[in-house]
Amino acid sequence: MWIEPEEVLLAGALWVSERANPFFVLQRRRGHGRGGGLSGLLVGTLDVVLDSSARVAPYRILLQTADSQIYWNIACGSNRKEITEHWDWLEANLLQTVSIFDNDEDVITFVKGKISGIIAEEKRLKQSEEQEEDSGKFREAELKMRRLFGMPEEEKLVNYYSCSYWKGRVPRQGWLYLSVNHLCFYSFLLGKEVTLVVQWTEVIQLEKNATLLFPESVRVSTRDTEHFFSMFLNINDTFKLMEQLANIAMRQLLDNEGFAADRSLPKPCKTLKNVSALKRDFDARAKNERYRAMFRLTQDERLDGHTDCTLWTPFAKRHVVGQLFISNNYICFNSREEDLCQLIIPLREVSIVEKADSSSVLPCPVSISTKNKMNFLFANLKDRDFLVQRISDFLQRTPDSSWGDTNPLSLIGSSASSDSAHKGRHYHPGLPTASQSLLQLYHRDAPEDLGPKAMKEKMKEEAWNIHFSEFGRGVCMYRTSRTRELVLNGIPERLRGELWLLFSGAQNELASHPGYYGDLVEQAMGLCSLATEEIERDLHRSMPEHRAFQNEMGIAALRRVLTAYAHRNPGIGYCQAMNIVTSVLLLYCTEEEAFWLLVALCERMLPDYYNTRVVGALVDQGVFEDLTRAFLPQLYDHMQELGVISTISLSWFLTLFLSVMPFDSAVLLVDCFFYEGIKVTFQVALTVLHDNMEALLSCSDEGEAMTILGRYLDNVVNKQTVAPPIPHLHALLTSGDDPPPEIDVFDLIKSSYERFGSLRSDVIEQMRFKQRLKVIQSLEDTAKRSVVRAMMTESAFSIEELEELYCLFKSKHMTSCYWGSSSSAAERHDPSLPYLEQYRIDPVQFAQLFLALTPWVCGSHTPILSSRLFRLLDQNQDGLVNFKEFITGLSGMYHGDMTEKLKLFYKLHLQPALCPQEAESALEATQFFTEDEAGESSFLSDLDFLRQQEVTSGEEVKDAGGEEEEKKEVKDYRYYLRMWAKEKEAKKETIKDLPRMNQEQFIEFCKTLYNMFSEEPSEQELYHAIATVASLLLRIGEVGKKFSNGGKKPETQAPPIRLQQEEGPSRGASADAEVCQALADAQLEPLVPQTPDEETKDDTSVSSYSVVSFGSLPCEDIADDTVLIGCEQRQGSTLDADWSITFEQVLASLLTEPALVSYFEKKTDIQAKMAACKAQRVVERQISSASDQEVTQHST
Repeated sequence: MWIEPEEVLLAGALWVSERANPFFVLQRRRGHGRGGGLSGLLVGTLDVVLDSSARVAPYRILLQTADSQIYWNIACGSNRKEITEHWDWLEANLLQTVSIFDNDEDVITFVKGKISGIIAEEKRLKQSEEQEEDSGKFREAELKMRRLFGMPEEEKLVNYYSCSYWKGRVPRQGWLYLSVNHLCFYSFLLGKEVTLVVQWTEVIQLEKNATLLFPESVRVSTRDTEHFFSMFLNINDTFKLMEQLANIAMRQLLDNEGFAADRSLPKPCKTLKNVSALKRDFDARAKNERYRAMFRLTQDERLDGHTDCTLWTPFAKRHVVGQLFISNNYICFNSREEDLCQLIIPLREVSIVEKADSSSVLPCPVSISTKNKMNFLFANLKDRDFLVQRISDFLQRTPDSSWGDTNPLSLIGSSASSDSAHKGRHYHPGLPTASQSLLQLYHRDAPEDLGPKAMKEKMKEEAWNIHFSEFGRGVCMYRTSRTRELVLNGIPERLRGELWLLFSGAQNELASHPGYYGDLVEQAMGLCSLATEEIERDLHRSMPEHRAFQNEMGIAALRRVLTAYAHRNPGIGYCQAMNIVTSVLLLYCTEEEAFWLLVALCERMLPDYYNTRVVGALVDQGVFEDLTRAFLPQLYDHMQELGVISTISLSWFLTLFLSVMPFDSAVLLVDCFFYEGIKVTFQVALTVLHDNMEALLSCSDEGEAMTILGRYLDNVVNKQTVAPPIPHLHALLTSGDDPPPEIDVFDLIKSSYERFGSLRSDVIEQMRFKQRLKVIQSLEDTAKRSVVRAMMTESAFSIEELEELYCLFKSKHMTSCYWGSSSSAAERHDPSLPYLEQYRIDPVQFAQLFLALTPWVCGSHTPILSSRLFRLLDQNQDGLVNFKEFITGLSGMYHGDMTEKLKLFYKLHLQPALCPQEAESALEATQFFTEDEAGESSFLSDLDFLRQQEVTSGEEVKDAGGEEEEKKEVKDYRYYLRMWAKEKEAKKETIKDLPRMNQEQFIEFCKTLYNMFSEEPSEQELYHAIATVASLLLRIGEVGKKFSNGGKKPETQAPPIRLQQEEGPSRGASADAEVCQALADAQLEPLVPQTPDEETKDDTSVSSYSVVSFGSLPCEDIADDTVLIGCEQRQGSTLDADWSITFEQVLASLLTEPALVSYFEKKTDIQAKMAACKAQRVVERQISSASDQEVTQHST
């Protein structure tokens, strides 16, 4: 490519001049290509270690003048072809012009101006904005990555780092390239080259550790091996990016969703050196995730920026130091000191933003006022004007929440008129559960309780009211350590729904999506799916002991919420345990509030918990095991022996203890969970194990340990509850004669904070990442084992071979997730299907696997054979083949007997495998052959119909005699079951079921056969055998044609018979000649340039064929109407619609030739092909790097 001219002082130090003229010099880098000696090795090593651009562009063109010692680099190239094009352009367009200049300075000025103009024009024509954002150095590194590792254009580099890769005990200094889908490493030291490519989807463990052998290193583990990298300049930055990329790969495995770059990122003010747009994207994603997790915001919230500041806290009468965050819908503040103060201000609530007067005590203050008359004062802002402008911009985009200004009286007045509109809707404001929680509905008629528990409840309410007056109420409330204390003491029942909405962030979604739930219910109700069936099945199992769910009102509300969520998120749909959690939410919230709380739980607070494979719960189960090992090591070892932890944790986490603990106690844990998040669940679970440590250590089996823990949890009581006691079914079933002492739930919560309160949310997220890799890869291994077990009975491949084939097949499918394909990978992945049918590949990917694995190598004809096999296996004709179908085809080629292999080969030349367009192009015929095909198919269908009639009439005669006997027999239900089973079972195909092959298909059959033997040792013998068999089958077809024609009625078929008698000899000879010509054409098909060795081989092959063809077939008797394949025109048609042969005739003819019999009976080992395929790491849409070929050609 052309580059901006730059000075070069030493032109020949590390370069070799290959061409020169008075003004330009074309040079090649030492060590590039063959040879180079020691100097070449040293130069190559320096280029790798110093990340020289010469590794990417080993060719360059210099501008020189006779009187100057300074050269100007004006062009570089990655291969000889590219640089030669530039050289030819210079000689053709500039050399003659500059030769007439008198002054050397004018020459340099003219050439530099011309090159700069070309570059400017190229930049103007570039369409890719992303490339313009990236620095030149980074684009160079991306080009180098693609060249070194054979990556396509679709593979995007995120960042690259200098580091050492430990191969054995020797570190290899080189460069680590982190792309969206691969981890790649390259090193070249003194002639020793190290290349490593690891797909992120293959990573099962990623750790940063420091050992004596590997100081501060990153370990990347796959199923097969471990890789260690060290000596990073900034290991933390590298490891964080690796985590992000591995996480994206796990999402691909879980959801089958490819990575999509964020195009809405603001462009940087200046191009950042060595930082790509993708790296900025990943950094922004990481910040957004931390921001959303910190303030419980929705997934579409994007952080715009953050800055240090102070916030005036009226309750403490002081300024609190912290950070101010601004996003598209919120202004948030978090104190530097943990739990001191947190604040969330939705922009929909903001009324005024203004700059206050600055002073030495309060520099650069900004005042923000909300609609509910709260004022917030931020100070010590570095760039106050810019901040206020950004907030103003976001406020202009925020829609006004008109519901806040609506007069309640107007709503009451309009309620009567809207009743008629609500009729017929499943959900409307007139429903009791639309405005009140289930507990409010059932307690509204109850007499006022004045007992001590009720007074305690009122004192709690009063404490919260005082807190509201001091810290604010609603979304804009100051959240402090005092808020946490009140939550740990238990939220009053009347405030529980409101505070759950507030702390979970569901209040924000409720306010920003008015009417969404009602519309969703109308869309979802009445639809029938697997999720709705499961919901109906579990409705009456949801807290059946509570009277709110012992009638239709509670059940109907639960049905609407679960069905609406299943419709909103079909990826999750419905999972057991969602009904228990949702029923508790409905007790304290209205329907719509419960729906948004369920959204917050499933999509933010408990990610992936309720999908089809409960991945999130399994991940947290692994985290719980790690925490148990860290805090209770002695108990962990014993529990692992019993296998208890994996059993208990799923039920505890999925239902937040609601299914294993009395309701009044468990609901207090839910209070803490909505405020603190998942860390509370871990703390309480660890405390339960700690309190029962002695009893658990003395257990001898899993059942005993489960009983101890079950009875302990059954007796966790809430002595302050004012609600009537709800019988706990699990407690009734497990209570013994001597129940254990009661445990106060408040003491349990307090103890959990005292013992395990040091747990941090960021540490838990780090542990979750580590476990997510293990869990998802473990699920993938389980799926692979299930597929292999299922296919063991349907194929002759071994377990190891099936596992390897499954990995290759799945990798092709996964590749389409990130490199694109003709159809979306998500559309081709259906988790509801059996494992055998979940992953599917398209014709392009199938062709790549077929070329790598097939034992039937047909040279340039192999892709055609691949497309035919694909059409044959694609039974439902959706353009996709699943693993089961793929193995069926491959197994037939490798492990079938001769008859089975020939049957498959025969089918590949019939419809649907051989499409009409393919056959027509092979014979250079269009309209005429279409007519012939129609005549032939009708002829064959007539024959089939006559044959069926004869068989049917024969059966009728045979069955007529035994009709009376059958009437006498009384058939019981078992007879009909057997008949039904016989109808359902798949009928095994016999060779008699195969349709006849016409002449057009037979020519293709012979052509494929000939192509198969080009690399066989007994090539000559096989060609003779093909010619003999082809000639024999042609004659058999002719005899069969005359035989079938002779049986027809003379009056209707007289003219065709006369025509046949007249043209019979020439047609027969012509058919022989057609096969001969088709085989010749098959041999001459490859037209690509060949090396001298290949040309010699081809000459030998042609000569051998000429001996075979002219010795076996009467090619010298070619008639005038012979079809010459590949010619522009043909003089006449030689296709015979009446000519056909059967599979039995083909099989019998092939059996007469020992060479063909031994070829088809030969056993082929697939292991070598799979190993080659795996080692080669075939890449779709690989960029052709012609440089190596060109170097070879020029060096020889």
